[in-house]
Amino acid sequence: MSVNTAEIEQPALKRKDFVSDQVIRWCPGCGDYSILAQVQKTFPELGHRKEQIVFISGIGCASRFPYYMNTYGFHTIHGRATTVATGVKLANPDLSVWVVTGDGDSLSIGANHLVHLLRRNLDINILLVNNRIYGLTKGQYSPTSEPGKKTKSTPFGSVDRPLNPPAFALGSAGTFIARSLDVEGKHLQKMLAAAYQHKGTSFLEIYQNCLIFNDNAFVDLSEKPHKLEHQLLLEDGQPMLFGEGHNKGIRMDGHRPVVVDLEQDGYSVDDIVVHDKSDKMLALMLSELTYMADFPTPLGIIYQEQQDTYEDLVHRQIEAAVQQLGKGDLQALLHEGHTWIVD
Repeated sequence: MSVNTAEIEQPALKRKDFVSDQVIRWCPGCGDYSILAQVQKTFPELGHRKEQIVFISGIGCASRFPYYMNTYGFHTIHGRATTVATGVKLANPDLSVWVVTGDGDSLSIGANHLVHLLRRNLDINILLVNNRIYGLTKGQYSPTSEPGKKTKSTPFGSVDRPLNPPAFALGSAGTFIARSLDVEGKHLQKMLAAAYQHKGTSFLEIYQNCLIFNDNAFVDLSEKPHKLEHQLLLEDGQPMLFGEGHNKGIRMDGHRPVVVDLEQDGYSVDDIVVHDKSDKMLALMLSELTYMADFPTPLGIIYQEQQDTYEDLVHRQIEAAVQQLGKGDLQALLHEGHTWIVD
């Protein structure tokens, strides 16, 4: 008698079920430990069995993720995790596919591949771990390093302008763009769950501290008492307030955003911009706030829209072709037209 394994009730999973037997090899105190812990805490709540999940990575410190998750995994080559993930998702659309990558891996050598994954909108989750440095190769500046950054490859300071990951994703037609922080465990779990629930490509930038080569890069966002003044926690449908006691907010002066103090400047909550995650122009403004002086850094879902996924469109096209032309015969295809035999 055959048994349908899909109908067998599966036991509830716990965090330990997603912990592999591999020794974690990151520098003590690395922000990747926290990111890994939040992923392992979140996954039991998502409803996918372990054999339905695959982690795919390129090259970099964060790219060791597949070894530490007790799921399927694929450690690929520099910048190509997105291409492998595309093939995996197209071959088996039922899999929950996660790409773990860094700012160097995905925004330098892998930027071209990332663009096309985003615009195609496969149902894949991208975790972009951004520490604004090349950590694995010992501290060179990366595409997201700030101007003037002194590193081993820029001893007199970088003259490059940093790449803006959320704006990059928006310009690539991304359908889910969010940001979190390695040490904000509950917020990161919330963003991981939201990314998973999104039908399409989710792009989650995670600020991560590299204490060896770029320590305190995000100290204003992560340490009390500074973080309340520098974190703009986005909630769809809610005013953009921040500061201790939510006494500050973002107001539009024409087309220009300005920071106002509700207590000192004579404004009320009604004057503050209300977040709308479906507003692409608002999302573009939010993505730029990070690089504007005297503005807080947005954390949360910056933009989200629903579009058909690439794998659905491809499989619909295949089904339509089969209905129109028939299933096809590979041997007949190989022998049709001009062929010859070599003795």
